[in-house]
Amino acid sequence: MTQFAADRLLLFGATGDLSRRKLLPSLCALDADGLLPERLTIIATARSDLDDAGFRDLARKALEQHLPAERRGGMADFLNRLHYQPLDASTLEGFEELARKVGPIREGPDTGVAIFLSTAPSLFGPTIAGLQHAGLAGENVRMCLEKPLGDDLASSRAINDAVAEAFPEERTFRIDHYLGKETVQNLLALRFANILFEPIWNATYIDHVQITVAETVGLEGRVDFYDGAGALRDMVQNHMLQLLSLVAMEPPTSFDATAVRDEKVKVLRALRPVKAGETVTGQYRAGAIGGQAVPGYDEELGRDSDTETFVAIKAHVDNWRWKGVPFYLRTGKRLPERVTEILVQLRCVPHSIFDGAGAKAAGGGMVETHPNHLLIGIQPEENITLSLMAKVPGLDEEGVSLREIPLQIAMPDAFVGQHRRIAYERLLLDLINGDQTLFVRRDEVEAQWHWIDAIRAEWAAGGQAPRTYTAGSWGPSAAIGLIERDGVSWHE
Repeated sequence: MTQFAADRLLLFGATGDLSRRKLLPSLCALDADGLLPERLTIIATARSDLDDAGFRDLARKALEQHLPAERRGGMADFLNRLHYQPLDASTLEGFEELARKVGPIREGPDTGVAIFLSTAPSLFGPTIAGLQHAGLAGENVRMCLEKPLGDDLASSRAINDAVAEAFPEERTFRIDHYLGKETVQNLLALRFANILFEPIWNATYIDHVQITVAETVGLEGRVDFYDGAGALRDMVQNHMLQLLSLVAMEPPTSFDATAVRDEKVKVLRALRPVKAGETVTGQYRAGAIGGQAVPGYDEELGRDSDTETFVAIKAHVDNWRWKGVPFYLRTGKRLPERVTEILVQLRCVPHSIFDGAGAKAAGGGMVETHPNHLLIGIQPEENITLSLMAKVPGLDEEGVSLREIPLQIAMPDAFVGQHRRIAYERLLLDLINGDQTLFVRRDEVEAQWHWIDAIRAEWAAGGQAPRTYTAGSWGPSAAIGLIERDGVSWHE
């Protein structure tokens, strides 16, 4: 296979919300920093009847709305990179016109086309067929797919089979934008660039792991998609399982696409099928967040629905490293705060010397020691915090006084002057340069769906319906019971 850096980027769905909020601002920021190839041309396409000037005006307004002013340097030069071709994906003639706009594709290391497909999954098949018909699916063309990639294993395989007709796996890039987040990438650096953690990163020293993805928003314009997907398929199947696999994976032999993704898929295949009683689902009802009243899910939707907006799962990875360590996953909408974090809870010290005579806490009573934990904040704050026990300074005749203190790295403070980049900046640049490390491989996607489908089948067999919870709370009370039965509590 020819390795190439693309000199043309073809954006499908270029007038849509994702393009305006994320893709165009990310590309403009990359251009301002001199990271885009000098010869790169961006060809945008969608159904809208625009010309180059009309699309550039749309792009300019999107950049002014979604990109900070300090990152718009050279915006005029970036806009000049943009070209536009209207396309009706249902007609092959439209793809012929698009191919003329893209221009001839020659073999070589510095020429080729990267395609970013951000359309409804129902258009994937016709789009692939149209690209093949127009000669836009050859060796020097790579394809990037935005989620959702199906709604179960069978539909995911159908999509991937259609894509594979034109684009083999080494030229197919599947987006999970969480993998482009700086702190998610830092999880790999934390684990594998520091000798401190790896010797204790196992069931001997780790009691449990919590992964929380909490949102304050409700449907936010995603009515049709979300009501058909729910929290399990919208968040757990992709983002949360990717985070779990990065926490639990074995050290790869190198930092390249094959080695990293080989280890992730081993984790996903080792996930134990979830039993009845190991999941809790919920749906929010009217409440208040930040002092503002918000409607319930059915009210927002405009009809009754049994779609879950909250899910908590007790998961296990059945391998040597993690045997017996629960991974608690929790995600939901209309929760009290927007936060994505990973908590790695270590076990207690095997013997405390502070429990005996001469080691009483100040003011009397026994000294209480807390097990250490590592908290990795992904959003909105990017930070890493390690909790330690320390002696409170001073002389106290009554004994030792201990307190839990944090050792914290706030990423923006640690790297002053460095841009905290949009996740899509990293991913778009890797797409252009052909690096698949932070993209999801087909066997990963299928392993994720295999586990998710089994959970949905368990729900169906048991007649499990979502419990209600008040907007602004942390979900149904049963989610608290799910974890407290094991003697632990959710981190809040």
